[in-house]
Amino acid sequence: MTNWNEVANGILAGDAVSRACAMEALRAPHEEALDLLAAAWRVRRAYFANKVNLHLLNNAKSGGCSENCSFCSQSSQSTGAIPRYPIKTLEEIVHGADEAVRAGAVKYCMVISGRTPTERDLELLCRACTEIKKRHPIHLCVSPGLLTVEEARQLKDAGADRINHNLETSRSFYPRLCTTHTWEDRVETIRNAQQVGLQVCAGGLVGVGENLVDRVDLAFSLRELNVDSIPVNFFNPRPGTPLAGITPIDALDCLRALCMFRFVNPSKDIRAAGGRETNLRRLQPLALFPANSIFTQGYLTTDGQGHAADLEMIEDAGFVIATIEG
Repeated sequence: MTNWNEVANGILAGDAVSRACAMEALRAPHEEALDLLAAAWRVRRAYFANKVNLHLLNNAKSGGCSENCSFCSQSSQSTGAIPRYPIKTLEEIVHGADEAVRAGAVKYCMVISGRTPTERDLELLCRACTEIKKRHPIHLCVSPGLLTVEEARQLKDAGADRINHNLETSRSFYPRLCTTHTWEDRVETIRNAQQVGLQVCAGGLVGVGENLVDRVDLAFSLRELNVDSIPVNFFNPRPGTPLAGITPIDALDCLRALCMFRFVNPSKDIRAAGGRETNLRRLQPLALFPANSIFTQGYLTTDGQGHAADLEMIEDAGFVIATIEG
């Protein structure tokens, strides 16, 4: 039996956890679940106290993607009934930022579908960043697909603070999920963003058919890339996609994954992201002990439990909403 309190002691003393320890976290028996969560909480508390960062997404361009990501309802392979529309207007995107501020979010993330941003889409996103920064101090994240260094620089100059570009899974498992671009393409985008001084939000999916080694590999790849924020998405199979028939992982496996990501990346923003409500169900509040941030008001093509319910959950669990700093 692993002494999870000692694991936390080591992390807080500056020790990096090993792959073997990360695997043990994912394999921890049910009777160790509370000890595992308590250890993750100690690490999370050291960096983020009892604060929860709220992030709000705006699906600014939906559907019609050329890529064949088998998990995604916006991909070329999906026949799912989702909203499909071109990029929103400048006014609509800026209005979304106003809503994010009213909701108490510290990050507003503008997401567009597609392999890469078109010239028009990039120009509109840049204009939106500039306009929003004139109005609000909220931190801006853009999820535009694959980026060159020059495109990343344009976003940075316009006022974007961060880009999102998930690795999704391990390098070895990625070809099972997508073949129209590579895992290495995603890494290149992350490095391009970092080169121009943008922060990076990069995480992935658990429960898409990968094994536990793949989950550990993903966590360690993100550590090696030194990303700033890690959204952990719990796969919620979407109708019309090739992975529609996958059985979701259970709630305790979701919590084990969050604890493992916290141990491997102790100081990073760890987000209980997509699939939180459907996979964790009544154990949702426990996700706040290893994770320090959540999305509120829904996701790209699925609804969440609602902003009011999120706030109630956070308060009931003894946490407080973080405010924008700097």
